[in-house]
Amino acid sequence: MTGFLVQQLVNALTVGAIYALIALGYTMVYGVLRLINFAHSELFTTGAYVGAALYLILGAAGHPALAVLAGLATFCIVGALGVGIEAVAYRPLRRGSRLAPMLSALGVAIVIQNTVMLVAGKRPLHFPSFLPGGFFDVLGAVVTVKQIVVFAVAVLLMTALELLVNRTALGVRVRAVSESIPTAALVGIDPNRTISVIFLIGPGLGAVAGILYASYYGVATFTMGFVVGLKAFTAAILGGIGSIPGAMLGGFLLGLLETFGTGLLPILSGGTVGTEYRDVFAFAALVLVLTFRPAGLLGEQVGEEAMVYKRDF
Repeated sequence: MTGFLVQQLVNALTVGAIYALIALGYTMVYGVLRLINFAHSELFTTGAYVGAALYLILGAAGHPALAVLAGLATFCIVGALGVGIEAVAYRPLRRGSRLAPMLSALGVAIVIQNTVMLVAGKRPLHFPSFLPGGFFDVLGAVVTVKQIVVFAVAVLLMTALELLVNRTALGVRVRAVSESIPTAALVGIDPNRTISVIFLIGPGLGAVAGILYASYYGVATFTMGFVVGLKAFTAAILGGIGSIPGAMLGGFLLGLLETFGTGLLPILSGGTVGTEYRDVFAFAALVLVLTFRPAGLLGEQVGEEAMVYKRDF
């Protein structure tokens, strides 16, 4: 029993770290623009495919340094794509209704998904492993090196983002723009440049999550961002949309809920219900959170301008 619990805990932390990393992209954009960037899930998918292409181009098999270089290049490429999407699809609609950029985001998501399908094909891609092999026995559980690396990379990136937002001059500008774009402009901050940085970092993190996810499971598909993106969005809502710590907390909690629920369901049902119902836990959690605590566990993080907007509305 101890081995089972440890195994499920390790699995949960691994999957939860990936969900948290993706959720950060949703929560950063919402925290500043009050926009749900539905294209973020497809940028997650794009990151996996771009990463695989760079891995093969650089010949990174057996060369950890080249694999890291491919990951960094993927972060930059997908981040630049995110900046372009914001400039073309979101910025012109910023002064309009909130529905317009949301519909634009859905359109961008469809375009990206179909572009990936046309370029890479419909068949699942056997993903090259960016992660080293090997495993350890811990209290009867098998802990792979892949799981350790996924968790370590995700936590490192989340910690770096938290420090960037709260301990740097760039972070001050981001927080100022999230409070009020007009006021930030009045004190000399360029809102467009700051928002571009957010759309560089968020999709970049999503791209790295795509590489970690595809490396962990060994396969990538052009549709994989849909369900995984919805789960990450659920994690962001669970922790408190707009809150960076909330996105981290929500990702790990969702990973725990999904993994332990999936592991215990066949046991409790005597094998009648199998692991194919794992997605039910994520969406059941979304319904429950929206019903009983719509602001999330840590509360929705919004600025004063958004609060005035809500009161006037």
